Parts: sequence; C-alpha cells; structure tokens
Amino acid sequence: MKTATRPRPDDPSIPKLSQYLCFAIYSANLALGKAYKPLLEELGLTYTQYITIIALWEEDDQTVSGLGEKLFLESNTLTPILKKLESMGYLRRQRDPADERQVRVALTEAGYRLRESALGKGLKDETALTPEEFAALQGSIAALRDRLIKVVKARG
Repeated sequence: MKTATRPRPDDPSIPKLSQYLCFAIYSANLALGKAYKPLLEELGLTYTQYITIIALWEEDDQTVSGLGEKLFLESNTLTPILKKLESMGYLRRQRDPADERQVRVALTEAGYRLRESALGKGLKDETALTPEEFAALQGSIAALRDRLIKVVKARG
C-alpha cells in the first residue's frame, strides 16, 4: 500500500488559508461583530436583534415569513428573536385579521425611539472606506450572496 506524501509547506499549488474567499468573508464577519459589539451593548441588543429592528424600521408591520425572507432567517431562528424583542417592548406580534395563518410584526413607540439612539452609530467611518468604496463593497458582497443563493436553489 502506497502512502500519500505530505505536501511541502511552501508548495505554491496548495492555497493558503488567507487565499480562501470563504475565510476572508468569515473572518471579516467576525471582525465586524467585534466592531459592532460596543454599539450593540449600548443598545442592549444582539446583532440579529439589531438587524431585525433595522428591517422593521425600513418596512414596519410585515409578516413574520416576509421578515424571515428579508433577513435570510428560518422561522425557528426568527421566532425566539421576535419573542425577545417583544418582551423588551420594541415590537408586537399579532395574527393577521385578513389571514389568521399569518403573524404580523410591528414596531412599538419604543422600537421607533430605539432608532434615534442608534442613528449615526454605524461603522462606515471605522471601515476607512470612501462612500464610493463602501457602496461598491456592499454591492459586491450582496451580488455574491445572491449568486450563491441561486446556485444552492438550482441544486434543489
């Protein structure tokens, strides 16, 4: 039986961890989470709670399923987040009178006031990107995400 030979550490044909796109995105996400930590602690929110509130600032009074699609979260992940935000007084959930199968989510006054506390506390300045670079990077990442979602859906 022939044993595999170990590749040489300096073999240029073997990509380094730093050359993997998946690792660049993963590690950037970790860095982003650390950068957001002080803001989120000040607001008393987790990152997922924060983006949920942002989605409701953008479009209030939407269905849980629609909100889940927007956030790329499954119902079993989103529901506990919504329950916690409701217990914190930031939103309310209620059955849709037109379709009892649907649950609608709407911000409370406290949820709207939270926006005033959060405005201007994003990380655009910390990224040291110009507004044009920031927009281009966000667009590229969103396009990559959309292509990957399309590929996964095509696989069935």
